[in-house]
Amino acid sequence: MFLDFNSEIPIYLQIAQSVEDDIIKGIFKEETQIPSTTEISVSYKVNPATVAKGFNILVEEGIVYKKRGVGMFVKEGARNKLKEKRKENFYITYIERLLEEAKKLDISVGEIIKMIERSS
Repeated sequence: MFLDFNSEIPIYLQIAQSVEDDIIKGIFKEETQIPSTTEISVSYKVNPATVAKGFNILVEEGIVYKKRGVGMFVKEGARNKLKEKRKENFYITYIERLLEEAKKLDISVGEIIKMIERSS
């Protein structure tokens, strides 16, 4: 996990995104435990409430769940759910903007595909 304390992105969001990244990469597998709030707060010198806020986002999104007295676990199906969420965000963030700019420049979809293939 990497936290950038100089970033404009709040630390709790960075924590949530980092856990998401590790789930997508397969570092945290479904139905396995993730590091505790205390472990992360001590390791990265972050307030436990900040870590908990990041974890709560993941709980609300159905990515992790709490086992009372045991810890936080990756929910079954979380990896696919995250991949779909990230694909949709990718489309909105990059593809829609790309197509808007291409339209301004009169670049066809075929030309865009050729450009992408050229850089592969």
